[in-house]
Amino acid sequence: MSLPTSHSRRRCLKQGLALGSTAALLALTAPLARARLAGPRDIAMSHLHTREHIDTVYAIGDAFVQQALGSLDHFLRDHYNGEVGRMDPQLYELMQRLRRELGSTRAFEVISGYRSAATNERLRTTRGGGVARRSLHLEGRAIDLRLPGVPLADLRDAAADLKAGGVGFYPGDNFVHVDTGPVRRW
Repeated sequence: MSLPTSHSRRRCLKQGLALGSTAALLALTAPLARARLAGPRDIAMSHLHTREHIDTVYAIGDAFVQQALGSLDHFLRDHYNGEVGRMDPQLYELMQRLRRELGSTRAFEVISGYRSAATNERLRTTRGGGVARRSLHLEGRAIDLRLPGVPLADLRDAAADLKAGGVGFYPGDNFVHVDTGPVRRW
């Protein structure tokens, strides 16, 4: 008998934890609350600058998994100086909806997540535009990304159709910006 690979073992543990936690939540909730309780939600990303990867369950039902949110904050840190900011969990909900809408199971490729004030100012003054003075990256409410196997224009259109925040299209740099701010497009 062969032992499962670490990837399979991790997946099994993650699913077991999620199922156990979900079962416990269901047992404690009223029938009406059960009807609206969502299952575990996960997010998978590869960071193009740090070359790190993450695949984690970030929410179970109506609750965010705090340990996972901390890991995601670290993963999406300012890759220029290592400063860690707090990311908006609604960003993961938006990304989850995008992946589902596009029928993808692939990991997002991240170009930029959280951005420190110093990094934002340096990029704003050296990049010839394209970096907002009050960027939502500063608040952990924005991410620049792409989804392998999905044309960039399709990712942009799906994000815009969700009407869940801002959507910026940067085909020359091969990414789409999504955020949890006001609904707008550029």
